[in-house]
Amino acid sequence: QVQLVESGGGLVQAGGSLRLSCAASGRSISSYAMGWFRQAPGKEREFVAASDWSGGRTEYADSVKGRFTIFRDNAKNTVYLQMNSLKNEDTAVYYCAANYGYIVVVTSTQYRYWGQGTQVTVSS
Repeated sequence: QVQLVESGGGLVQAGGSLRLSCAASGRSISSYAMGWFRQAPGKEREFVAASDWSGGRTEYADSVKGRFTIFRDNAKNTVYLQMNSLKNEDTAVYYCAANYGYIVVVTSTQYRYWGQGTQVTVSS
């Protein structure tokens, strides 16, 4: 069992930056692929970014490429999402997810463990 707790969300102006953290407990994430998803009001949950077990391979949604970076510190059992050049359309609840396995995973249905989410609001 893996428990995930996101933090770092908040209110930021367009063009600003935020760093989200996802702290895991219960198991070491060194054997887990990790991902970030988001859900805006009235919309379905969507993929944002994912990392394989080591951070050596990452994948991003087209909408965040070049602006967001996923990285992880397995020694701290934590995965991060650095978000730069934020836009209004990035406003959403951001969720961290974990899947046992080494390869990167981009589909939400393949993730077994989820955090409760952290709100990110980007204002004009």
